[in-house]
Amino acid sequence: MTDSKLLLCDCRKSQVIDAEQIGQATGISCSKIHTELCRAEAAVAEDAIGAGNVMIACGQEQSFFEEIAADLEVEAPLFVDLRDRAGWTDDTGTLTPKMAALVADAILPTPGEKVVDVESGGTCIILGEPDDALSAAALLCETLSVTVLLSANAELPIADDRRFDIVRGAIKSASGALGQFKLAFDSLQERIPGGRGAFNWTEPRSGGRTECDIVLDLRRGVQPLFPAPEKREGYLRADPGNSEARTKVLLEASQLTGTFEKPIYVKLNEQLCAHSRAQKSGCTRCLDLCPTGAITPNGDHVLVDAMTCAGCGSCSAVCPSGAISYDAPPVDHVFKRIHTLASTWRKLSSDEPRLLVHDTGYGLDLIRLSARYGKGLPSNVVPLESQALAGFGHAEMLGALAAGFKSVALLLSPGTEKDGLAFQVELANAIAGKDLVQLLEPMDPDQLEAGLAEDHGGAFDRQPILPIGSRRQITRLAAKTLNDADEPVSLPAGAPYGAVTLDLNSCTLCLSCVSLCPSGALKENPDMPQLRFQEDACLQCGICTTICPESALTLDPRLNLSDEALTPIVLKEEEPFQCVECGKPFGVRSMVEKMTEKLAGKHGMFQDNKAAKLIQMCDDCRVNAVYHSENNPFAMGERPRVRTTDDYISKRRDH
Repeated sequence: MTDSKLLLCDCRKSQVIDAEQIGQATGISCSKIHTELCRAEAAVAEDAIGAGNVMIACGQEQSFFEEIAADLEVEAPLFVDLRDRAGWTDDTGTLTPKMAALVADAILPTPGEKVVDVESGGTCIILGEPDDALSAAALLCETLSVTVLLSANAELPIADDRRFDIVRGAIKSASGALGQFKLAFDSLQERIPGGRGAFNWTEPRSGGRTECDIVLDLRRGVQPLFPAPEKREGYLRADPGNSEARTKVLLEASQLTGTFEKPIYVKLNEQLCAHSRAQKSGCTRCLDLCPTGAITPNGDHVLVDAMTCAGCGSCSAVCPSGAISYDAPPVDHVFKRIHTLASTWRKLSSDEPRLLVHDTGYGLDLIRLSARYGKGLPSNVVPLESQALAGFGHAEMLGALAAGFKSVALLLSPGTEKDGLAFQVELANAIAGKDLVQLLEPMDPDQLEAGLAEDHGGAFDRQPILPIGSRRQITRLAAKTLNDADEPVSLPAGAPYGAVTLDLNSCTLCLSCVSLCPSGALKENPDMPQLRFQEDACLQCGICTTICPESALTLDPRLNLSDEALTPIVLKEEEPFQCVECGKPFGVRSMVEKMTEKLAGKHGMFQDNKAAKLIQMCDDCRVNAVYHSENNPFAMGERPRVRTTDDYISKRRDH
């Protein structure tokens, strides 16, 4: 967008815009300041849209300008809302740095979204009481292929509508999403259409299964079929007593036929996953938080059902290894946006901004209401719109603080997944050493304004970082920037950073922990019995503590900022035991001596000293001692001499 043009409008002189400074800070060509682009000066907007490569600084009338582009049969312009998020405010501070930052963020190229096609043929199952379900079926049957499922004792009305099917039974299990629901039934009965009088039913049968594209749930006072039902595409649920909600789901159901694009929200790198090793469970952070149940165990790693995933981003925020990462857009694009906002602000102001992260629905509406009817956002609060608010984890929070923002606030909506975010804020504040991150849960614009009135956070007196790399790398870099000393920072339990504490007296250097460590934080030395540990690689998954036969390992959540954390250190080492036969080093002295103590004279295979001596031999000597001695069960005495022709000739001579 460097060659594009920014079309500016002061909305009937209700805000002040400095086009020259915005252009200097962002590199975009700015138009003169218009006053009413959506009405009196619409011809100017039409000419600019027709010319192409234009961005319009208006969010309220976006649909109007998109209609102009559709009429001209050209690509729709880009938009940036400077009025509600910056221009309309009671704050008397300068607004140009914020406006420039918002423009710079808006012109960043957005990575293409990965999608998969979902086919819906319009087969629909309606659940509910007879009156509710049958009336809904009568309205939808001309658009969808409808089957009504009633309870086992439900009575049908006298009137019979043959435009849809009716069955009785109970749902045993349900899975899937739009276009691929799978249902299993108990006590399933079908109507027998023939005969006079009331309809008869087939005998109840269990084990019935079916597939459908849409599930319309109008049941009263029962649990939904799926967790987080509002996030399950194709599953429509409403209280039939609420006429508005009922009308809404009926209208939505009628539109769910055809081919739809389902975004693929996350990507999975199975090799990095620390869920399990050797059937020993380790990290379950994503499994514990996924609201829709889209993540399930699959051996040593997890499996993500892209069709069920609702894209909340919680899994990406809590994944310690980066095995699961948000991909719509990718995580590195979020860090790029944070850096762009902070660096553009610094071009026009030496003051420190505050970051306000909000969603595309509820949060944006509150900001617009506050701008129109209230005080608006403070001049130093820069809003960052996020499609996956729950995916804005501690790494993003710390990255924003180290990039130049003096505080970060997350504006939560009633539907935001809050379970994981509270811990992410606690973790970020612990690493930063100060309470610089907060959650805001306002119910109205007044509460939002009150939450932003307190300008918490100190002055940022350090060189800002460039947030590039993995989330763990950015976290470490940000922590070193925000903390004065390189001392280990104590973290709350469950943090994905830390060390392991080893009980030296219990450890036998069996190295079972090394063989199962998914990140390679625990290492061996091939040249001598030694257990080494690299702290920055530790995910605190807990597999090592679970697998250790001596329970010698415990987790210590912390973030070590010294360079020592980047290189392996020796936790324990011992002299190797030397074979009593050949002197070759093998095994660990303490382990061999312990095995000798426990087995010699106490186990059936090691009753005498000669047998017990086998424990203290290397592999080669042990084999020689067992299979090349009088104890060899395969020994057959001296090998007979090979007979030759001379033997046969001499035998004839003797006769």
